[in-house]
Amino acid sequence: MQVPTAPTPTPGPDSPKDSPRGSPGLFRKLLVNQSIRLQRRFTVAHPLCFDLDNGLSCRRSALDPQSGSGLGRVVQAPGQHSQRRESFLYRSDSDYELSPKAMSRNSSAASELHGEDMIVTPFAQVLASLRTVRSNVAVLAHLQGHKAAKQASIGNPPSGSQPPPPPEDTGQQLVLETLSELDWCLDQLETLQTRHSVGEMASNKFKRMLNRELTHLSETSRSGNQVSEYISQTFLDQQTEVELPGGTPTEPLRPMSQISSLRGLPHSASLSTATIPRFGVQTDQEGQLAKELEDTNKWGLDVFKVAELSGNRPLTAIIFSIFQERDLLKTFQIPADTLVTYLLTLEGHYHADVAYHNSLHAADVAQSAHVLLATPALEAVFTDLEVLAAIFASAIHDVDHPGVSNQFLINTNSELALMYNDTSVLENHHLAVGFKLLQAENCDIFQNLSTKQRLSLRRMVIDMVLATDMSKHMNLLADLKTMVETKKVTSLGVLLLDNYSDRIQVLQNLVHCADLSNPTKPLPLYRQWTDRIMAEFFQQGDRERESGLDISPMCDKHTASVEKSQVGFIDYIAHPLWETWADLVHPDAQDLLDTLEDNREWYQSKIPHSPVDPVSPERGGPDRFQFELTLDEAEEEEEEERMLAQEASESPDTELLSAEARPDPRDLGLDNQRTMGKPCVDHEGNVMAEPFGT
Repeated sequence: MQVPTAPTPTPGPDSPKDSPRGSPGLFRKLLVNQSIRLQRRFTVAHPLCFDLDNGLSCRRSALDPQSGSGLGRVVQAPGQHSQRRESFLYRSDSDYELSPKAMSRNSSAASELHGEDMIVTPFAQVLASLRTVRSNVAVLAHLQGHKAAKQASIGNPPSGSQPPPPPEDTGQQLVLETLSELDWCLDQLETLQTRHSVGEMASNKFKRMLNRELTHLSETSRSGNQVSEYISQTFLDQQTEVELPGGTPTEPLRPMSQISSLRGLPHSASLSTATIPRFGVQTDQEGQLAKELEDTNKWGLDVFKVAELSGNRPLTAIIFSIFQERDLLKTFQIPADTLVTYLLTLEGHYHADVAYHNSLHAADVAQSAHVLLATPALEAVFTDLEVLAAIFASAIHDVDHPGVSNQFLINTNSELALMYNDTSVLENHHLAVGFKLLQAENCDIFQNLSTKQRLSLRRMVIDMVLATDMSKHMNLLADLKTMVETKKVTSLGVLLLDNYSDRIQVLQNLVHCADLSNPTKPLPLYRQWTDRIMAEFFQQGDRERESGLDISPMCDKHTASVEKSQVGFIDYIAHPLWETWADLVHPDAQDLLDTLEDNREWYQSKIPHSPVDPVSPERGGPDRFQFELTLDEAEEEEEEERMLAQEASESPDTELLSAEARPDPRDLGLDNQRTMGKPCVDHEGNVMAEPFGT
């Protein structure tokens, strides 16, 4: 929705001539600020059309249904989020920031400067300040000229009705030159690409602020320190140096060029169009499955129920339904039997004995991405090829996940870490397996794409899956927030996605949000995901203990506080990300923010107020030992910590998952997935304290 340009009113008869409000320049500034306050929602802007294959095109109208998508959205200034809590990004960065930008977003001064919402990314702050300076200079110039004209008219009244000539003194000339310089600076800044160095300004600032928050958290208690260390190592791209134990690698040697773990279809591949089931899977509960899949377009689909009704094939059933819903089989001439064959083969390469990063998680991420793509704010923005790439990237983004983190693979000198040079190890492997499976018999679902389309899709999928490396989280967040705020400041909210960099940036964050969407789901689903991710963490910790490695943060079942890990994850990772996404698609994600806050409060309420005495007879002795400490407790004595750790290590079955009784991680099967068999552990390349994937 374009913002109507209001006519510039002239001062009324009751307006003092010397009042700043009588200045047309200031009045225009006030109108701009008012329009920014009143508008935040992005709507699709259609000045041009964008084709990923052909770039900008002026031959087709963006409103033409054949044109596929619009270029972008109109960023409108959001209203206040009622009483919703804001993330740490809006706190003062006072150690480094001495400008008025450090004030509260909702202060009167901040509202006058930048609308109701505070600007927090450095580049957008520079633009906002320059615009304020220019406006102030324009007002001063108007006042100076008006005052000089008034004095001249008093000293030498003009004859007739001729107005006095404008003064041409040195001060006025200096003001005009200053305005000209400011206009040039603004033009230059507004045309800069914000994807790289400018985005790094915000990324470095946010990392600095997060480090300060984590420092405070780590000083509160032992468990707070563990949560802080986990977030730092997982989301801040900080590699830890470990001393490797002696011994020889347990993995069999194989050629470095070989993509590991490719297996054939675990059942008959002789599918034909005539024998394709309604949802791509054989089940005697098709009616119930159909009823459950009616919620495919809704946030919070119960993928656990879908798995139960689909014969433990939730990924195949959900992706097949999404392709049919979006008519992608017809658009890209994908044979139905080829799609089902590929999906079954892909799902067979997810490990059923990994508690979290299995086909259930892939199905959940793909369905979440499907819903986010359909949000009213984005429904006409992306082309069919971009939508296909996003759904495909979501489906393959964790395939063949071993249940351990990137850092674990690096620390153990795994073959994958060697192959990918310790860089986004699992993400690169997921991509290699996902694309390699297309070469299997009757699995090439992209066989009818043109060469150009195929290359474009591959480029987008690679960019999206690599962005699921959680160590890149702060960079993604900073880039998105910088883009949104910069467009908001520079062009009254018009966000034109007219180049690949901006478009893929939004798609990367969309898949990233889907990957970190568990805390925004209904609490019963969220709790199941939490149980699963913690089961992976604890099993990785067991492997590290057996191998003589340092146990990764949140992976020690004797010391981890699940509730605090979730509160910390929401406060420092999920909330800032979803808050920024909600700004992009306002008001479409407001319900998700409310659910996120409710879930955070639930886990906060489950944190016990005091630790349990491990040797108290009435509590059953060491077998019921718990390490949970509240964030406001002081650190215990060093000697006591060693004693407690020794007692805990003597009770291998001791687990503290929450204040409530939780099931054993090995019983988290939910019919289609069990944690028995292969040791399932942490998440892909980055240990996460929350049920979401890499």
